[in-house]
Amino acid sequence: MDMMFLLLLFCHVSSAVKHSLKTFVTGSFVSGVSDLTVDVLATGEVDGVLVGYCDSNRRIAEPRQDWVKEIIKNDPQHWQWYIQECFESQPKIIKDIIPALKDLFNLTDGVHIIQQVVGCEWDEETGEVNGLLKFGFDGEDFVSLDLTTSTWTSANPQAEKAILLWNINENRAVEESYFLTEVFPEWLKKYVTYGNSSLQRRDLPSVSLLQKTPSSPVSCHTTGFYPDRATMFWRKDEEELHEDVDLGEILPNNDGSFQMSVDLKPPSEDWEKYECVFQLSGVKNDIITKLDKAKIRTNWKKASNVTVPIISAVAVLALILIAAAGFRAYKKKKAHCPPSSPENGSELSEHLNSTASTQLGQGQLTEPHVDGDHQVSWFCFYTTPQ
Repeated sequence: MDMMFLLLLFCHVSSAVKHSLKTFVTGSFVSGVSDLTVDVLATGEVDGVLVGYCDSNRRIAEPRQDWVKEIIKNDPQHWQWYIQECFESQPKIIKDIIPALKDLFNLTDGVHIIQQVVGCEWDEETGEVNGLLKFGFDGEDFVSLDLTTSTWTSANPQAEKAILLWNINENRAVEESYFLTEVFPEWLKKYVTYGNSSLQRRDLPSVSLLQKTPSSPVSCHTTGFYPDRATMFWRKDEEELHEDVDLGEILPNNDGSFQMSVDLKPPSEDWEKYECVFQLSGVKNDIITKLDKAKIRTNWKKASNVTVPIISAVAVLALILIAAAGFRAYKKKKAHCPPSSPENGSELSEHLNSTASTQLGQGQLTEPHVDGDHQVSWFCFYTTPQ
């Protein structure tokens, strides 16, 4: 199948019996150069788990799950088909359509991107199958395949001109439809069989309510969930909130699980009406955490506990500075004392007084140096509530 790239698997699970397979391809080229090269990057997932990666420029095609390696071991030709699509077929296909893209979009010199999403969805319970094939260019939708009619549909005026040519070749659309509804589902069933234990894994997270200060946002933080197909939001009176809410990214943990958080601006009243909702794909019941002031974890009060010792330390520092200033004044006074009279002194006392006066004149007798800026910064850092 010409338009297929490295079939490195993707899937989104919306129920316990529904599976899907999708691949994402990005082809880039530089317009305006004589030696035209095309770089293809492809990633694939099954049931939301990354299982493969391809880079045509670096000549890399890697399985990312142990059960995929088992498939390769038992069916090496199957894997070779993927490699050929990534390294050879897709770069050639992109090169072939570049002249048409230049005419349709009046391309300027520079880097341009062609994107492709292809795959299928299979309901294990009903046997229903749906296919998907879409193209994009420079970040915008371009054309897609309508499987009900086996024809191409356009997303913009430039694509209208392209599909007039594509639809002339009816066999091409029919061939693509066959792959998406017959071949891909069979492959998907195979992948689900091999990777079932891994794909069906579901780990629920621990949930915490965090807040730095009384005026800071309240963060609903979850950690330890798997897989990473999860959503989280705040709601009030059963309605999802969009204002005064900041949703964070899903981040990986060292143990392979994931974490995420969603922040809420502190409400002025009716705290008990707010709830944090966590949803994990494939899990029926949501995890709901009510906004309870008594359950919010914070460390801002701890800062007040160190105020007294800090003030004491500052007082001690002040005494040290006062003592240092007194010592300096004392030294200056001694340095300016008139020499002892011969009858009350000696050559040694005259020498010491003379030396002290000389050092003072040369700026050698100075008070201890205290960096005022650092002192203030240190004090503010430790006494300001965090």
